[in-house]
Amino acid sequence: MKRRNFLEHVGWTGAGIVWTLGATGTLSAAGAQEDRGFSFVQISDSHIGFARPENPDVAGTLARAVAAINALPNQPAFVVHTGDITHLAKAEQFDAARSLLQSLKAPLLALPGEHDAIGSLKGYFASFGRKDAPDGWFSFDQNGIHFVSLVNVFDFELMGKLGRTQLDWLKGDLAAVPGSRPVVVFAHVPLYALYPTWGWTTEDGAEALQMLARFDHVTVLNGHIHQIIEHREGNIRFATAAATAYPQPAPGTAPKPGPLLVPADRLLSVLGYRTLELVPPSDLHSEDHPLA
Repeated sequence: MKRRNFLEHVGWTGAGIVWTLGATGTLSAAGAQEDRGFSFVQISDSHIGFARPENPDVAGTLARAVAAINALPNQPAFVVHTGDITHLAKAEQFDAARSLLQSLKAPLLALPGEHDAIGSLKGYFASFGRKDAPDGWFSFDQNGIHFVSLVNVFDFELMGKLGRTQLDWLKGDLAAVPGSRPVVVFAHVPLYALYPTWGWTTEDGAEALQMLARFDHVTVLNGHIHQIIEHREGNIRFATAAATAYPQPAPGTAPKPGPLLVPADRLLSVLGYRTLELVPPSDLHSEDHPLA
């Protein structure tokens, strides 16, 4: 994205994206020092258990994210982790991730990613499952917003798919929601065809998006691609999040996706650790800083 668009749409806290609800019902990112009302924070792709040169201390960078969120002057209503909590879905990795995330002051919502579904989703459900969501998907209303959390990964090989059962549930869930109410959807893999060549899409996502087309304001937030990309289709705004673990290449700039090695002194700047000053469009500038 151009710097102008980036600054207009994304405000970094040094840990994740803080989303706030405006008077028009549109979600926007906000600077950490703003006097906010309702807000929540999105983090993603912590990959606890990953141990390669691209980031030899993923637990450390997740811990820094948690500390930065806890230090916000206005605590968010909740923190949502949009998947790939662990790297190999091992019990000890789920235990380590849960230990780190339990120190958040705000309530946590955690979605599964394909790395959390290696073998099965049993480990994810044991560590981060909800009693009101036996299949993983759920919805709730808060501060005049209808939130929907979807699952589009079921094992490491079966990702980017919602399935008939979940789509039928979504249809019923949205049926009673007024079209004027803002809707926010969480998923791990992008719901639209961001870059199908790399599997960055949900094959039956178009059916879900059609259900959302009647609403005035829809925001879909996902992880999976380890970088910020924004997209809009009609009334639906899509935004991906950077990882707390490691970056991935931009679509089409490498033979395939995967961990991207950057100089060690630049790592935090591509993990969402970014300080932005939100200023009028006529005088935009930004500056990156590793967290001290």
